Amino acid sequence: MQKSRRAIYLVFLDANIPMYLIGGDHPNKIAAGRMVNQFIDEGERLVTDAEVFQEILHRYTAIHRKEFIEPAFAILRKIIDEVFPVDLTTVELARSILGKTTGVSARDAIHVASMEVHKVSRIASFDSGFDRIPRIERIFN
Repeated sequence: MQKSRRAIYLVFLDANIPMYLIGGDHPNKIAAGRMVNQFIDEGERLVTDAEVFQEILHRYTAIHRKEFIEPAFAILRKIIDEVFPVDLTTVELARSILGKTTGVSARDAIHVASMEVHKVSRIASFDSGFDRIPRIERIFN
């Protein structure tokens, strides 16, 4: 008899996951590490989009901590299986999401649009804004 295999799911990683992983002491650092390790142990396929890399560039430049850009990029590249492009289709879908949903940031709408284009329904993020999108399951601990 053949063993049944658990289906592999896609999990989108938000920018705050690698940022907590490389950051200083914080309860979310531990939770982010635990989540990523669990995803890897369970064979989950980890994905993100190009906008996540842009967010890392923007945040660390804005707070004058550019020395954190390379470590954040390195850890993200190490754990991610695929990076989705942000193209016109994604941006147009994000525009539609923003028109239909209140309380969602433009960046979050880009991620949700990217997830929808690539048929991903779960996101690892500490950003509760994703909870406003009923078709998205946010994993945060």
